[in-house]
Parts: sequence; structure tokens; C-alpha cells
Amino acid sequence: MKVTDYADNFIKNYENFKSYWNYEDGCVLTGCMRMYEATGNIKYRDFVFDYLFPLIAEDGTILNFDNDKYSIDSFNSGKILFYAYEQTGDDKYRLAIEYLWERLCRYPRTADGNFIHKSIYPGQVWLDGLYMAQPFYAAYEKKFGKGSYDDILKQFRNVRERMFIQEKGLYCHGYDTALVQPWADRKSGLSSSFWLRAIGWYMMALADVIDIIDDASEPCTIVLTDIFTEAVEGIIKYADKDTGLFYQVVDMGDDVRNYTETSGSLMIAYALMKGASVGVLPFSEYSEKGRKILEKVTEEKLTATDNGLSLTDICCSAGLGPGIERDGSAGYYLSEKIVSDDPKGAGVLMMAYAQSLMNQKQSMGRSR
Repeated sequence: MKVTDYADNFIKNYENFKSYWNYEDGCVLTGCMRMYEATGNIKYRDFVFDYLFPLIAEDGTILNFDNDKYSIDSFNSGKILFYAYEQTGDDKYRLAIEYLWERLCRYPRTADGNFIHKSIYPGQVWLDGLYMAQPFYAAYEKKFGKGSYDDILKQFRNVRERMFIQEKGLYCHGYDTALVQPWADRKSGLSSSFWLRAIGWYMMALADVIDIIDDASEPCTIVLTDIFTEAVEGIIKYADKDTGLFYQVVDMGDDVRNYTETSGSLMIAYALMKGASVGVLPFSEYSEKGRKILEKVTEEKLTATDNGLSLTDICCSAGLGPGIERDGSAGYYLSEKIVSDDPKGAGVLMMAYAQSLMNQKQSMGRSR
């Protein structure tokens, strides 16, 4: 199978993306965890433990965690620790969860209560950050906390109230509570354009938190379901008519500079299939929509090279500021470097493919 061939080669040759605990590695780890759950192939589980084992001390200290700066990105890889603890029962993974939880509890917030994006971006909230921290937060509350999701709900609500543009049906990338950043609107604090991967991170966050809570009667689930289905209805109408994929700048498909971006399209595919799986979207319709997006990515973006398969058309990186850098305009997002085989694409490819396999099994069970 094309995706498994790619995934196997990718993890075989993978080197940690950064020397410190980082979210990019977390995408690959999560992808491998999902692939193991979907296929039972032990090589994916082995990859996770081979990565984690040398980085987690017996007392739970994450040896390469950067304690000199606050970054919400630092919590994405923490989600895999719950899986490691459940698989092994090794107390060092539970202690590592507590190590991160203690840091999340004292993590800086905006005046309206959301986690800031990074210490170099004080007072700012980006969509990306919801994916980095909220699933970890929800998993901790469910397994070790008091089972209260009020703070999680508040942070999603703040983002919905501030960043959703009703007439577009889309979310802006970020907002600045101080209204001082060059990229921020002086009245709303919002950035000006609609970047696909930011929306993708956000939709995956919603789907994953709903799945983690796993309680349709929980008030947080009820509200997040409404927010999620609204976001789904908003993004779907911007799919490219020929491929079903989504554009780097979502609402500017006719711009000759624009392109269908791989990582964000895969995130939408994953979110649709996950939403169908957990019952907040009509199963048959949205499982199939997500599968078709995944299929088109594998047809158009997973290409043969002299060195094997390569996953193409991934936006290398995008952000807002600091200062006059990265101004949040459409032109800025379209100027960012396009790369292949970035972990933000490869990891989510594994997540989406694994979810498609799990949905197939779920569909077979429903038909019996």
C-alpha cells in the first residue's frame, strides 16, 4: 500500500526534528501511535518507545525539555505519554505527564484566559495552540484530574467568539489582545487572512478533545460539537472543485500564486473522519468525504522519486510576527517555502490513513 510504504520508509530514516522536546516530533509519534492502533504492526509502537525511552528519566523529567522559554508547542508531544503509560504501566511515563502538567498549570495566559502562544508572543492566541495543548489538557483531566473541562471549554469559546468570521465561515490565524502587533487589526486584534494549516490544527483539536472526553452529555462536548460542525460547514465549501483538496490561503483558490497544500488538506480529512467516527458528523457521508481527500492526496502529492516516495506541497512554516515579520497577509502565506516530507505532513498522513482504516472497520461493524 502506498501510504504504508511511505510511512515505513519515513520512520526508518527519521531523525528527531529538533534537539529539544518539540511538536513536530509529536506529529510523527501520534501518527505512529494511530498506525499501531489501526494495523497492529509492532514497528510503529517500537518507534514510539525507541524515541521516548532515552528522553524520559525515571523520575519523569523530560531530559530535553526547554525550560528557558514558554511555548504552547511544547505540550503536543506530551499526548503520547498517556499512550506510553497505558501500554507499559511504567511509572516514569505517568511522572512525565505530571512534569508537563505542572508546567501547563503555571503557563502564561491572556487577559481573557487563553494560553498565550509563546513567551515571545505575549498576549497572542493562535489557532495552532489549541491543538498543541487542549487534547493533553483534556486527557489529563479525564485520567488524573477532577474531570472538569470548564477551562478547556472557555478557551475554545474565546477563540470562537473572537476569531470566527461569520460571513466567510472561516477562522483567522490569530489575535493580539493588546492590539499592538503590526499584523493585528487595530479594533479586533485579528490577523487578516485564512491560513489552511491553522484551521486544520484547530479542527483536529476539536475532534480529538471530543473523542477524549467521550461523553455526549458532557456540557463541554455539547458546545464543542456545535463549534466543530460549524467549522466543518465553513471549510467544506472552499474545497477545490477538481481535487477536493484545500488551498494554502483557503478563500483565494482563484489566485494564480495559490496551491493546494498537503498538510492542511490531510488535517481536514482526519478531522472529518474522526468527527464521523465519534458520532458528531453523519458517519457515511463524512467518513467518505475524508477518505476521498486522503485518497486524492496520495494520488497527487505522494510522488515517486529516485529515493522512493515523497510527500510534496507542504508549507514549511508560517506564523505571525514578531514585529513587522510575517504580516499575516495572503501574500505572506503564499511566499512561505514549500517543502516535501516535513513531519507536519508525514505525521498527519499517518493519522489520516490510520483513521480511514479504523472507520472502515467501524463501517463493517455497523453493517452487520
